[in-house]
Amino acid sequence: MSNEFREFLRKVGSGTHTSKSLTRQEAETATKMMLQGIATPAQIGAFMIAHRIKRPTSEELAGMLDAYQKLGAKVDAIANDLQVLVLGSPYDGRSKTAPVSPVTAMVLAAADIPVLMHGGDRMPTKEGLPFIEIWQALGLNFANLTIAQVKESLEQHNFGFVYLPQHFPLAQSIVPYRDQIGKRPPFATLELMWSPYQGKQLIVSGFVHPPTETNIREAFKQHGIKEFVTVKGWEGSVDLPRSRTAIIGINHGEHFERLILNARDYGFSPEDPVIANATDVATKIISALNNEPSEYLNSVLWNCGFYLWIYGVHREIAPAIAHAQDLLASGAAMKQFAALRQQYS
Repeated sequence: MSNEFREFLRKVGSGTHTSKSLTRQEAETATKMMLQGIATPAQIGAFMIAHRIKRPTSEELAGMLDAYQKLGAKVDAIANDLQVLVLGSPYDGRSKTAPVSPVTAMVLAAADIPVLMHGGDRMPTKEGLPFIEIWQALGLNFANLTIAQVKESLEQHNFGFVYLPQHFPLAQSIVPYRDQIGKRPPFATLELMWSPYQGKQLIVSGFVHPPTETNIREAFKQHGIKEFVTVKGWEGSVDLPRSRTAIIGINHGEHFERLILNARDYGFSPEDPVIANATDVATKIISALNNEPSEYLNSVLWNCGFYLWIYGVHREIAPAIAHAQDLLASGAAMKQFAALRQQYS
């Protein structure tokens, strides 16, 4: 048993009136001790549920992010020094809406925008459809790549995928606790913020609850991260909805801007594609890459237009949507996907 960790546990788990938050350094140390197995299983489970009940502060999240940045996977900067778009979606996957991020990534890659995604297997307690199963259904084997190959893919094809069990096994080792405690711990928020990329980047973090976004913003500020976007997307993802208003936060340098977007203002109906199994989602993705009309394709165009605009390719969203349509209609996005599948099938 770790006596040092016990003190951290006593601090956060003392109850509503007497519990205290950890400092940034304490949160970093506690996270390292959990990832490295210095804390016992009983201590780790107790900490996770106590921290969930107390709710993490931005300072604690900043400390936890310190630990992830020091112990986690590291994708070295690519040679061309382009700003990499890092998409941070919930690791616990999707159970209601069909993800469009994989197609968005291929369209952006065809526009010479490097995109890095990350995630794991089905994650307790939601156990939603994860990206890795979708990639596998598409014939892409990202599960066994080395971290050097992830960089190579990002450099050569403008796309890379960091897979938690392969590239960050320390973090994977604490996943079973989520099932055992029956709740999503603060690590679930951390996964929206963490980026394994070591070069110039624009981090996009999905969220559901406004307090989560506030903590993300404040933790990024403590880390000196000044280029990021927050998206209240489908199920906490970075996929912009069509059925409701999209709430966006944009931070450039010292300036933060709140943006409210409605897909209907750009000619889209208020519909979101419903979830399916990995095989059916893969079929939707291929159909969209072939530019075959569907509600799924409309959601792809809405999202691609937004991300082409947020990256700075266009000054307005409407021409960015038209650009996305051209990249699909010309076969450029499908060509990008085919090159990936040829190399990593």
